[in-house]
Amino acid sequence: MELNKIVCDAGILGAGGAGFPTHVKINCKAEYVLANGAECEPLLRVDQQVMQYYAADVIRGIRAVKEFTGAKHAIICLKAHYKDAVAALKKLLKQEENKDVELHLLEAYYPAGDEQQIVYEVTGRVVPTGGLPLDVGTVVCNVSTLVNIANAMDGKKVIEKYVTVGGAVKKPVTLRVPIGISLKELLDAAGGTTEDCKYIIGGPCMGRVVDTLDIPVTKTTGGLLAIPKNHPLLETKDEKLNLRMIMAVCCQCSMCTQMCPRNALGLNVQPHKAMRSLANGIDLMGDFNGIFSCCNCGLCTYYACNFGLKPSQVMQQLKSAIASKGTRARKEVFGPVDGGLDNKKVPVTRLVARLGLTQYDVPAPLEDKLMTTDRVRIALKMGVGAPSVPKVAVGDKVRKNQLIADIAEKKLGVKMHASISGTVTQITEDYIEIRRSSK
Repeated sequence: MELNKIVCDAGILGAGGAGFPTHVKINCKAEYVLANGAECEPLLRVDQQVMQYYAADVIRGIRAVKEFTGAKHAIICLKAHYKDAVAALKKLLKQEENKDVELHLLEAYYPAGDEQQIVYEVTGRVVPTGGLPLDVGTVVCNVSTLVNIANAMDGKKVIEKYVTVGGAVKKPVTLRVPIGISLKELLDAAGGTTEDCKYIIGGPCMGRVVDTLDIPVTKTTGGLLAIPKNHPLLETKDEKLNLRMIMAVCCQCSMCTQMCPRNALGLNVQPHKAMRSLANGIDLMGDFNGIFSCCNCGLCTYYACNFGLKPSQVMQQLKSAIASKGTRARKEVFGPVDGGLDNKKVPVTRLVARLGLTQYDVPAPLEDKLMTTDRVRIALKMGVGAPSVPKVAVGDKVRKNQLIADIAEKKLGVKMHASISGTVTQITEDYIEIRRSSK
């Protein structure tokens, strides 16, 4: 069976980003295959430990994708200070059968894990606005995705996930958990919180704030951070836009645009113009096509703006407004790469300090024993594409690894499998609930 069919049957989607179905991504011809192990967000520890403990699977996965796509180059990209992971990979890459895989060591800057940053660093090519890495001959896969591909070649399905639990918890830890387990159970496994908190699913910059932990882990969940309720980060992440503050305070210094990593790649991402446009209530953006290249990394909000404004939220608001009118991105690279790009790479330690999270920037050791649970809720939509279609009914007995939801006919999507054995107790528009059978 061809690799893309094996990957499809295993239910693999991008483990570290938006969750694009991997069987579609790799069904192409490419010149480069890049493994993204940079772990873009601060405080998260999944990718570096996956590469350290499962280096052989990462290599096996990228070699399989390289062969399937006909790529000339297979390169694993990770930060140089992930010393244990670097050592594990280097040891295996000395073996003759792995000589066709290379390492590319990145500096510890944010957002090094942005796939467009990685593509440019390795290939010297810029992914156009409205485009994909494949437009410049490149396929990028997260290292956990590559481990899942290696497992799929052994007949395994994607029913587990590694998740870092950090922040104001008693025992920061990276856990191996069944897909669909509740975030509350992960927090309990980390010893609970040290004070009254809200929670961020994902990382501190691009993650979303939630008040409840009755939320299931999906195939893209990489982190759960407990943040004290009085922490300034939560105020910055508040989704309410203070238009009066923008009108009164934004002086058009353009620091948000000057520090924007996508703008530095020549993609015309100019958040200061978006601020001006919103404040004045009229279109002062000029050529707005570059707004589609905003990756919502939050650097403009969390680091560049000296007045505590939220340019990244303005960018997302305007992007949504433009898209809602049916406007689509025009595929282009607007201008040349900024000659001072290297001077605009924000060190992760400085960003963490600016976020007020230095005390939480600590190891979160991997516990490789699979957590157990009596109930899972398998979300029917975990990434890009249409929701999966249930193939079971309430009352059905299911086995671990059994297909419970399939890709909708003629739609982009991914298969879902049971992560525990038990009985289907509920099916909604959003999930399939399975409860472990009582003994």
